Amino acid sequence: MSPAAGPSAGRSAALSWGTLAGPLFVTAFTAIGARRPGYDWRRLPVSSLALGHHGWLQRANFMVAGALYCYASRELGRGPRRRVGPRVVPLLVGGVGIGLVGSGVFATDPVGGFPPPTSGEEGIPLVGAGDSGPTLGGRLHNLFAIPIFAGIPVAALTSAAPAVRGRDCRWAAYSVGSAISVLGTFALFAAALAPSSRLAHVGGIFQRLSIGVGFGWLSALSVRASRTP
Repeated sequence: MSPAAGPSAGRSAALSWGTLAGPLFVTAFTAIGARRPGYDWRRLPVSSLALGHHGWLQRANFMVAGALYCYASRELGRGPRRRVGPRVVPLLVGGVGIGLVGSGVFATDPVGGFPPPTSGEEGIPLVGAGDSGPTLGGRLHNLFAIPIFAGIPVAALTSAAPAVRGRDCRWAAYSVGSAISVLGTFALFAAALAPSSRLAHVGGIFQRLSIGVGFGWLSALSVRASRTP
């Protein structure tokens, strides 16, 4: 075996996990949500699945996906700048990983009446039902969401810059479009969480669109880096 075979295999494995992290994360929370009584994916956020007796499944899902992105970010940092983008791009991908791990450590506050008290989770206060406001854990969860939903658009726009200079119009257009889509759908999701919002019944859909587009771009970035000679 050549001396470069070991490092090359390790790089390929890391980027493969970076490609698969998003699809695995989405598949897992979809399956978890389908088995949770009272959970309506169209209006409730993904983070709500981390609450309740079986919440550890979604917490683990957050942490595994985060660890995979952190692993992939190191190899993205070793890729050519003309394909990956400036060095800040791998750092932002690592920030996404850290944000996911933190989102698993700190659970969000209950929202939209989930989990329902009839499921044996009466000890969890419901928003609008005499709760004392946001908890520290809930605030930290929201804080860790920033490098995910803000970091991905920034990484995409930053990666698009060298693509424009190199006349790689397809990657530049895809990256800019992904950044705009992630920000737009997340803004609609945030609006759906406002009291008496007309979008409340579809807030979960907007969040899933934001996650799907953003994590899809991360998968494409890993594939792009792995195909570099």
